[in-house]
Amino acid sequence: MLNDSTNQLSNHPTNQPTGAVLVVGAGIGGMQASLDLADAGFKVYLLDRAPAIGGRMAQLDKTFPTNDCAMCIMSPKLVETGRHLNIEIITTADLEKVEGEPGNFTATIREHPRYVDLSKCTGCGDCAAKCPITLPDEFNTGMSARKAIYKLYPQAIPNAFAIEKRGIAPCRDACPAHQRAMGYIALIRERRFADAYRVIKEDNPFPSICGRVCIAKCETACNRAQFDAPVAIRDLKRFVADWAWNQSAVNSQQSTVVSQQSSVNSQLPLTNYQVAIIGSGPAGMTCAADLVRQGYGVTVFEALPVAGGMMRVGVPNFRLPYDRVQKEIDDILALGVELKLNTRIDDVEKLFVDGFDAVFFAAGSHRARKLPIPNANHPDAILSLDLLRDTSLGISESGNPQSEICNLKSKVANRRVLVLGGGAVAVDAATTARRLGAFSVAMACLDARATMPATKEDLAQAD
Repeated sequence: MLNDSTNQLSNHPTNQPTGAVLVVGAGIGGMQASLDLADAGFKVYLLDRAPAIGGRMAQLDKTFPTNDCAMCIMSPKLVETGRHLNIEIITTADLEKVEGEPGNFTATIREHPRYVDLSKCTGCGDCAAKCPITLPDEFNTGMSARKAIYKLYPQAIPNAFAIEKRGIAPCRDACPAHQRAMGYIALIRERRFADAYRVIKEDNPFPSICGRVCIAKCETACNRAQFDAPVAIRDLKRFVADWAWNQSAVNSQQSTVVSQQSSVNSQLPLTNYQVAIIGSGPAGMTCAADLVRQGYGVTVFEALPVAGGMMRVGVPNFRLPYDRVQKEIDDILALGVELKLNTRIDDVEKLFVDGFDAVFFAAGSHRARKLPIPNANHPDAILSLDLLRDTSLGISESGNPQSEICNLKSKVANRRVLVLGGGAVAVDAATTARRLGAFSVAMACLDARATMPATKEDLAQAD
């Protein structure tokens, strides 16, 4: 991948025609001038802002009704310019400034990213065939379409593709994980669901979780909101994750992503470097997945009897089904990650003694803070996180919420419950209390309803 860069070219007077010459514009005139100068012994830099040389004349291919069409005249010049040893072609670049005097000057050139390695691209076109993004073809004055990765025209020199990218998409910039939403949404539009799921998993190992409980900052930043409504990015992610779940369940096929990730991992050179990760929440398991793909040995230690951290014990089952969380954790374990449950780490130094070379802390925030108000330590006052965690751990594999939470049920069932706060955790605590049999549940919040931290969807569910 090429990045924005600036280069400086110098031309100093000499008695022999061996100085450097900069030709700006690679149309038919620029190519002919470059060839004449190069044949005279000069080193020529041929500059053009397009991803290929040819200029306006290349667009006139088949315009004339006779056999002497523009491309027939220009093709020999293209080939000769591309092969000439004294000509260096600089595409996707602009001339920023020229300093000095005639015969002794310095030119500053800004080369823009092409996103394709010229030394590796063979111009086969397989990338364009797979690209889901269709754009108007400016080379053909918008009368035809092309893909976001494209070659300017069939005879283009350099014979390589380029990607048009207009900065960073607002949705990706707003996403804490910088998820490439525009990529998998384009694949969903083409009904390439397996490819969309693979693209999501490259950046985010928990699409089912984010598709349900993410606060969707990407949708807040979506440009589409300026016209009608934001793209339903979170729901589309959930749709693809559920599609992958159904494919696995109905067809007895493991996730395409898991098999692909496993094959990639097997091709990497394994190292003797061992990493211990404390905590199996989103941060810990994501770190584990990234490290094991690079060939490291990874062991995750979890104090609780279940993996997943707060996304497993801090979010109610009715909002985030635990079987979906477990599936995505199993996908990571299938890469070669070792998981040890019911294992609390109290001595980090012992991990190094046991042979680990590095330790990553991902313990999470499992302790809630009591409000600084009178009677905060009353025996009937329950911290929201404790309520959610104990309820989650009390739900058996069969989904029976009555198995191991008798103490909580006795504090909540048939009683009036007041929840202090207006965020997502408060709403989850209120709805959980209601499901545990509370006679009534009320919420008290300092904010007005319109400015409460909880989302509109959460508040609608509480109502």
